[in-house]
Amino acid sequence: MFSLQQIFGKGDRFYGLLEAAAQEADESVRLVIRFLQSPRSAGHLDDLVLARRKEKRIAEQISEELVKTFVTGLDREDIEALSLALYKIPKTVEKFAERLVLAAPHLEGVDFARQAEMMEKATDVVRTMVHQLRDIRHLERIKELNDKLHYVEGEADKLMMELLRDLYSGRFEAIRAMVIRDLYELMEKVIDRCRDAGNVVMHIVLKNS
Repeated sequence: MFSLQQIFGKGDRFYGLLEAAAQEADESVRLVIRFLQSPRSAGHLDDLVLARRKEKRIAEQISEELVKTFVTGLDREDIEALSLALYKIPKTVEKFAERLVLAAPHLEGVDFARQAEMMEKATDVVRTMVHQLRDIRHLERIKELNDKLHYVEGEADKLMMELLRDLYSGRFEAIRAMVIRDLYELMEKVIDRCRDAGNVVMHIVLKNS
């Protein structure tokens, strides 16, 4: 016969799984930044694929635990929504890295440092927000983090417009402009995925506060 403590303990397991998912999302961005710094190193791309597979396994484990667990610390639909939002981050990062490899002949002189920095900031905030779910009493702290995430996303949008203005200036060959724009958009999408995950965390916190 199970005690209430054992039952609720199983529910608390989801916090750990979600934190692990957020950590893998954060790690995937750090790996792609290393890949940008040394694109000829195939090892970084392999590590990125492994990070995405880890995230997928965590998402599958969350789904399995939801079936087996009677009591959860958070609503089931919220756990599923956050798990899916977190999974989309490394999935998009991996897609960016794959396109980066294909586009390599057209990227001489292109610097992705500013977008990479914003991606790193965004995933770091998401990771912190997910860890805050264990103690949702600190509503103001989570609001501050969500505001910071939206600020990063807004700055990324401004940067995207600036970069597109340069691409449309006419000084780029058509194929080069096309592949660079594709990569810019994927990097922006990573930040959008982070914003989506942050919005789910904010929804959970407001719902349970």
